[in-house]
Amino acid sequence: MPFESIKINFKNRKGQELAALLERPKRPAVAYALFAHCFTCSKDVFAASRIAKGLAENGIATLRFDFTGLGNSQGDFANETFSSNVEDLVAAADHLRTVFEAPKILIGHSLGGAAVLAAAGMINEVKAVATIGAPADPAHVAHLFKNHIDEIAADGEATVDLMGRSFTVKKAFLDDIAEQKQVERIASLKKALLVMHSPIDAIVGIENAAKIFSAAKHPKSFISLDDADHLLTRPEDAAYAADVLAAWAGRWAGRKQEELPKDNTENLPDRRSQPGTAKEYHGDR
Repeated sequence: MPFESIKINFKNRKGQELAALLERPKRPAVAYALFAHCFTCSKDVFAASRIAKGLAENGIATLRFDFTGLGNSQGDFANETFSSNVEDLVAAADHLRTVFEAPKILIGHSLGGAAVLAAAGMINEVKAVATIGAPADPAHVAHLFKNHIDEIAADGEATVDLMGRSFTVKKAFLDDIAEQKQVERIASLKKALLVMHSPIDAIVGIENAAKIFSAAKHPKSFISLDDADHLLTRPEDAAYAADVLAAWAGRWAGRKQEELPKDNTENLPDRRSQPGTAKEYHGDR
């Protein structure tokens, strides 16, 4: 299905502009989805781009955006926390609701997966949540800068190297992730849940998927990403995730919450995306 890529800017809770891309089918969308990227990544990371486009070609319009202080969004990453990322997701959903249509589906990759689990209860229209390589507890991300924990505690902040780039991590971030009650959130989700994880994920171990799945109530499903790496850097892995998500998300897109069956997992054969056309968007339709 042909689709178009629309550049969007919307404001976060502080009035800062966040940069986003909406991949939208050229015919009426089955539903709208919201995608949260991995920790310190951006909306343009390969997995986010491929999955959003895969969903769009299957009729699901998908918004991906840069969290505050990352990519092309305004703000300072050093001043942000997990809770502020959740607030950014809610702001993105508010924008979709106002200008297009509220998202029925939330998808999050890595720490973005933890964020969509936290945000789901704050967005009334959401019917389904999918995580990809997500930690069961946001505090898991602290292992990425474990050698700097004492420095952060003593000095209030430290410069850490993450995926070849330098970031300032503050004590407020560590305090915030330590306070999250994620298991309780997952247990009270009341949305359809899809957990996707690679059994050889070297960044977020497969045991995290088991914890998320065990904490959740039905309807819930698990899909193994086989021998994929954490960032889904191989095109075939991202394409597979996109196709499974499209089939699964389409199941819930048009249904009321009370109509959800106990459990279901489906996938469809691989489809390749067709290039979309980019255009600018900064206001009303």
